[in-house]
Amino acid sequence: MLNREATIAATREAFQWNVPEFYNIGVDVCDKWASVEPDRLALIDIDAEGEAREYSFDDLRQMSSRFAHVLSRCAQQGDRIGVLLPQCLEAAVSHIAIYKMGGIAQPLFTLFGPDALAYRLKDSGASVVVTNAQMAEILASIRQDLPALKTIISIDGPDGDIIGFHEASAVQRTSFPPVNSRADDPAVLIYTSGTTGNPKGALHAHRVLLGHLPGIEMSHDFFPKPGDKIWTPADWAWIGGLLDVLLPALHHGVPVVACRFQKFSAEAAFDLIKSQGIRNAFLPPTAIKMMRQYPDAEKFGIKMRSVASGGEALGEELIAWGQKALGVTINEFYGQTECNMIVSSCADLARPEPGVMGFAVPGHEVDVLDAETGEPLGVDEQGDIAVRFPDPVMFLRYWNRPEATSEKFRTVNGVKWLLTGDQGRKTSTGRIAFVGRDDDVINSSGYRIGPAEIEHCLLTHPAVAMAGVVGKPDEMRGEIVTGFVQLAEGYAPSDELAQDISNYVKTRLAAYEYPRELHFIDQMPLTTTSKIIRGDLRKLLADQSSGA
Repeated sequence: MLNREATIAATREAFQWNVPEFYNIGVDVCDKWASVEPDRLALIDIDAEGEAREYSFDDLRQMSSRFAHVLSRCAQQGDRIGVLLPQCLEAAVSHIAIYKMGGIAQPLFTLFGPDALAYRLKDSGASVVVTNAQMAEILASIRQDLPALKTIISIDGPDGDIIGFHEASAVQRTSFPPVNSRADDPAVLIYTSGTTGNPKGALHAHRVLLGHLPGIEMSHDFFPKPGDKIWTPADWAWIGGLLDVLLPALHHGVPVVACRFQKFSAEAAFDLIKSQGIRNAFLPPTAIKMMRQYPDAEKFGIKMRSVASGGEALGEELIAWGQKALGVTINEFYGQTECNMIVSSCADLARPEPGVMGFAVPGHEVDVLDAETGEPLGVDEQGDIAVRFPDPVMFLRYWNRPEATSEKFRTVNGVKWLLTGDQGRKTSTGRIAFVGRDDDVINSSGYRIGPAEIEHCLLTHPAVAMAGVVGKPDEMRGEIVTGFVQLAEGYAPSDELAQDISNYVKTRLAAYEYPRELHFIDQMPLTTTSKIIRGDLRKLLADQSSGA
């Protein structure tokens, strides 16, 4: 083992958590700094027209205190309060206010349609939603199906029985006595992506922010450092936007750039990074793939300090692109809504291994277990990725789903593990390699094949912009590897191109891994968190087989 890898192992062994009995996220990310450095820059809010406004920690303290008074008049401690807003000042203020008054924040995507919103709000029993005028119209169309929803607050002003965010806040006091919450008290309810069934609400305690910090610090090469300024195109309704960027940055006193693109584009992202002097970013894989398609990224002369990525594994080609276009080695990390930021690479500690996520982050015991016995496996043996209980970053439970909560855990020889539902293996260097979700792993001719490596290879073909891989039932082989490709600009579907792409993979990976079928698709199905919905790809195959 290399010296740096030995150092990582020793650090992990010596790490000890220091989670206080009483802890409140809102106080930690806002009032703490306002009391000692009130003028310290906290947030740069860039509106849809590109105008930027700066806000200090004292600005956030006053605004969140005023709004906490508003919320306290229409909600109780423990009530679920939806935050249905894009990245903006009011979204950050709403979260801080909810935590300070003892509510449970429920982040919601503004990309959600009526059915998606109705499902989540009905399931959570949210009593208040903070939103804008556009989304308030959608809420009005489903409100009859949401008996628990009593109050809608709009940042665009009052309208009928809708309360105006700024108008109601303006008449409140600028001080608010925060709830003396325990670290284990519920703070945030985040719904899973729903790639394997109906979304489930993962309930997290206030301590979840503390649990994220080692992973944030590792994935951003010893974050924070003087001059750091962070941004992500990921919506703050996703755990990756909220707890990988906004809240940990404010915890550390690092300015956060909030920018709401009408539609994400590579050029807009490069322009923002350059113009705002952004040094740190969390870029989901889909954003990186789109930025990679930009023909002349190096003209921006960008040299960032750290870039982290998670959600789908990256391959060697994307890592190399990041070094050239962003001036930094992208650090991959791994986690899920229920237990996030538990594995990470760190370029300042050790060179990355392409296709391998990284090391278990100090403070988190991550292992690969045998699916049958539950015992830890050896190097290069494939099994279930699991996290040892207890862990500060681990969720409390699924909302109203006791059976699903129970199924998420397994106890072996007195040791309790959270099962991620993902397949992986340990490497000889002490890292964890991601193979695929349990239901994504392809069984073909006796081989267990993870889709990620094949997708990475497909992406290195110049004609491929996006790629998804699934197994298709096959009488002889059990399943065959089947690829779906969204073509890059300038390429048109053809049988010849499909054969060329399949042969390209065949000559670069194992002979049993190349796509025996390849389909061109206009738009890759993605979750709101930019993960490929392989279930939709499997449904396309099923519909095709049935003649639908």
